[in-house]
Amino acid sequence: MSPEAPHLQRLASQRLETELLLGVDFLPVPVEYSESQNAVFTGTPKQGSEEQHNVAALQALSEQVTKAFPFCESLSEASQPVFGEGSADARLMFIGEAPGAEEDRTGRPFVGAAGQKLDQMIAALGCTRDEVYITNILKARPPGNRAPTSDEITASTPWLIEQIRIIKPDVIMTLGGPATQFILDTSEGITHLRGRWGSYTDEALHIPVMPTFHPAYVLRNYTKETRLQVWNDFQKVMELLGLQPPEDKK
Repeated sequence: MSPEAPHLQRLASQRLETELLLGVDFLPVPVEYSESQNAVFTGTPKQGSEEQHNVAALQALSEQVTKAFPFCESLSEASQPVFGEGSADARLMFIGEAPGAEEDRTGRPFVGAAGQKLDQMIAALGCTRDEVYITNILKARPPGNRAPTSDEITASTPWLIEQIRIIKPDVIMTLGGPATQFILDTSEGITHLRGRWGSYTDEALHIPVMPTFHPAYVLRNYTKETRLQVWNDFQKVMELLGLQPPEDKK
């Protein structure tokens, strides 16, 4: 037996359990990740001047981020910025903590193990990855995947704020403590905040926010209780957005 076999078997078991728990009765098609850097929009833009304006605005912002990289000295070990990607007029926006090693290598958010888990969760909503928008509060990988420092958050979050202003999503889902604390401007922990609607306010913007656990936390604490908590959070978002689960679309 290959040394990797037990690890692969465990991942396959986790995936099946998640699909059963989330009510997904199909195997999602694997996402083919390109090596393109700083991808901003992965789908085909819808017709309309507003959508085209958003695409152009995100592209221009991405170019600014690239020029400003690495933002601060403590992020100088990162190989490239990780801006974000998805639909330029997404109704649902996911905000995580920071890029990891695979994200740093590809320049794309959530493409490692946690990203694959997030893909499953998005599929359970009845959506595809290119119908939502995915980004992080940090636009570059911190050394050793450690938690972001306050200085790094201060250096990176102006780009995030501008992304939100351009996209104007109907709902934001924050993944984990740092993203939730920044978006909701609170020091409370994610265990207390998850599953409770909050609000992000920025001038005329007032966006409902649903905090939930980071997919990496779900992988580390792969219990039925944790998965049920996350799925309950996703169901609340589905209800607010009027989304139908995949089996209802058949």
